[in-house]
Amino acid sequence: MRLLEYQGKELFAKAGIPVPKGRVTASVDEAVTIMREAPAPSVVKAQVLIGGRGKAGGIKFCSNAEDVKEPARAILGMRIANAQNPQGEVAKRVWIEQRLDIDKEMYLSITVDRASKRPIVIASSVGGMDIEEVAHTNPGAIVKRTIDPATGYWPYIGRSIAKEAAMPLGVMAQFSSILGKLYDLFFSAGALLLEINPLAITKDGKLIASDAKVEIDDNGLFRHPEFDAWKTAGEEDPLKARAVKAGLGENNYVGLSGDVGIIGNGAGLVMATLDAVTSAGGKPANFLDVGGGARADLMRDAVDIVTSNPNVKSLFINIFGGITRGDEVANGLVAALQGGSWSTDKLVIRLTGTNEKEGRAVLEQHGIAAVETMNEGARVAVDLAKK
Repeated sequence: MRLLEYQGKELFAKAGIPVPKGRVTASVDEAVTIMREAPAPSVVKAQVLIGGRGKAGGIKFCSNAEDVKEPARAILGMRIANAQNPQGEVAKRVWIEQRLDIDKEMYLSITVDRASKRPIVIASSVGGMDIEEVAHTNPGAIVKRTIDPATGYWPYIGRSIAKEAAMPLGVMAQFSSILGKLYDLFFSAGALLLEINPLAITKDGKLIASDAKVEIDDNGLFRHPEFDAWKTAGEEDPLKARAVKAGLGENNYVGLSGDVGIIGNGAGLVMATLDAVTSAGGKPANFLDVGGGARADLMRDAVDIVTSNPNVKSLFINIFGGITRGDEVANGLVAALQGGSWSTDKLVIRLTGTNEKEGRAVLEQHGIAAVETMNEGARVAVDLAKK
């Protein structure tokens, strides 16, 4: 579950992390009221779960109740898109916050390091841009430090990271304090990612979280009923809602603009399948990851969800059996297709790995053939979509 900026900042503020004062609104009239009650140089920011809003015109400036009208009117209803999400997302809310007098921008985040199975702190004295760009242009400016949950966070860790990242001496104590609060929030909220970019140093020497990117682990949401009210804040996608209801995570289904439906197990495999379809001259209609242990009932739901999209003209299912058993997947596919309106003539399956022979035998019993390779499956699926 990803939070919008204003939600992340509300979470930060409750944890004691300094954030700019601000209010969220969904109307121009309320934006005028906000500025009338507290006239000051302010920033009007589109609230979307997508990057690149500044370049798209989703961040504007104002000073009073009169000059907030045009920025709010321009941003509300704006569709913001990027390379990762060409379809984009409509800005239904704006966050109006005090404009900071920034002297320097830095970067700070905590996420999960899969290799060490520990939280990892990523910090840099260079912020305000994508951390991937910093890694490419100035990799030496990034500091990474895993933290052992058994011993936890101590202030000296923050001071050490700040020193290694060449942060100004005057903010090291503040940085250490903010990192400690961010670390506590990482566990208390059940987060997968907490990111502050930029972490701003103001002209008067204060350290403030100028932005907030928060991703919560879906598996731990039952511990946090307080987050339920935030689930509807983003743009609603009925197929994504069905995927979540079926037991898939918030990010396991993403709708795209093509006509080749795609289902796979594992985010990397699904991404590779999208690339294979694109290389074959097709356009993916979606990203759907059924996870490592795809059960028969989950496969049935996945097929129903993807084929509910009227733009889907063919369906490519790419399953590698590691944890997943091929015969379980095959049974799920057969169950999904029985009694449905989706034709097997438009279905392409690649089934390999654990119990692949048993799975293929199940499919063949029901008149469904499986391809051998991913590239072959992509070519067939693209050809079917064009017929």
